[in-house]
Amino acid sequence: MVRTKLTYEESDTPMDLGVRWKLHGDGRTPAPGAVVRPDERLSWPRTAGLGAQHVVAMFGASFVAPVLMGLDPNLAIMMSGVATVIFLLATRGRVPSYLGCSLSFVGVAAVIRAQGGTSATVTGAVLVVGVALFLVGVAVQKFGARIIHAAMPPIVTGAVVMLIGFNLAPVTASTYWPQDQWTALLVMLFTGLAVVCLRGFWSRIAIFLGLVFGYLLSWVLDRIFGRIHSVDGSGKVTDHWRLDFSAVGQADWIGLPSFHGPSFEWSAILVALPVVIALVAENAGHVKAVGEMTGDSLDDRLGTAISADGIGSVLSTAVGGPPNTTYSENIGVMAATRVYSTAAYWAAACFALLFGVCPKFGAVVAAIPGGVLGGITVILYGMIGLLGAQIWVNAEVDLRNPLNLVPAAAGIIIGVGNVSIEFTDTFSLSGIALGTLVVITGYHALRAFAPPHLKTQTPLLDEGTSSYDEGGENGENGEPGAGGDSVEGPRRAKP
Repeated sequence: MVRTKLTYEESDTPMDLGVRWKLHGDGRTPAPGAVVRPDERLSWPRTAGLGAQHVVAMFGASFVAPVLMGLDPNLAIMMSGVATVIFLLATRGRVPSYLGCSLSFVGVAAVIRAQGGTSATVTGAVLVVGVALFLVGVAVQKFGARIIHAAMPPIVTGAVVMLIGFNLAPVTASTYWPQDQWTALLVMLFTGLAVVCLRGFWSRIAIFLGLVFGYLLSWVLDRIFGRIHSVDGSGKVTDHWRLDFSAVGQADWIGLPSFHGPSFEWSAILVALPVVIALVAENAGHVKAVGEMTGDSLDDRLGTAISADGIGSVLSTAVGGPPNTTYSENIGVMAATRVYSTAAYWAAACFALLFGVCPKFGAVVAAIPGGVLGGITVILYGMIGLLGAQIWVNAEVDLRNPLNLVPAAAGIIIGVGNVSIEFTDTFSLSGIALGTLVVITGYHALRAFAPPHLKTQTPLLDEGTSSYDEGGENGENGEPGAGGDSVEGPRRAKP
């Protein structure tokens, strides 16, 4: 199959920040089969409309995540706009992407708070993860994606993503679901139907639609049955309204979100660091997917994209916001519209900044009923965990091989069961941190001593990064060589 490559002018200089766009056609509607390239745009009103659509697409996860982490949703939305601007500038407009609040840290935040940590402790730990992600990006820029092969083969990446997601199960079971079990059940069913039955753009915002349904259902149940007798958000059993909008009426229309500085504790940092693995996989998969959609090889932008994500997360957490990551929801918008213009993402970032200075918006988000979150998180947390299984499937990991099976099995059980090891009275490892350590060190240690026949399976990167390092075919350090104009899907790495 011949694939058209979107080429760029030879103006990719340090002064070219990717903020100049050519008008596509008449600026109204792309011709049948045509695509709007990242360096093109439609008319500004249509570009603004597309930007608003990207904001809606990221809304579902991007404002649920800070609520689940106990952070200010207004600040989260504002800093997602800032992070998106940083990402677009760093990649010089070649990688259309929106950076929203990462759900990978929800379990980390829950663990840190369960250990007595504050919001400052959470953001301090995540800030260190952002620094680590930036350094990984720098290393990928210098040495190529083969370092991802070496340190994090798919069996390791998949297991870590899986244990991070499934470690969240007790949060749903003990915190959100008991607040209103019947609302949680109905919201779960509605969201599941929305994910499966809706098509195109609407399926991408199924989580958001589930939240809207939950709001309306809670309001109706309050009008019909009155207050509910159950645990509230603080864990106390009381009579309370499912949907309480009292804080919304008191909130201002215009105002800055609440800022706070980070606090650094080793115990919290060790819990958060394993998420670096999930973030690297997310970014690599995103860059690869965008390259496939546009037909333009973005291999040389992988390290830059990872570093930009790290910088955005560092800036966000430094002022009290959550970390950010590239959003797959917005890939769906691009696939549906065939508009890859980075101008639309600039518009989305501006809309996010405006939402960030509207406290009334934050009050509406904070009013999400616990039962609604219960129904949403049952699906959401499970989907996060099963992304790990998807990495295994895409990479054709053989779980019949004990070299793969043993470290993954042990690490996942430790992570999900929140197993802990106490080293001293003040220092211990448990759950996500210990599970990740077991998977990584266990795999590499067992591989060092394993007999040759167990090492015959060729390691693959996940689908998002499978063709970055083909040194003999594509050149050095993951750079595409002559004839490498198209990206043809996953290929086996050389032993």
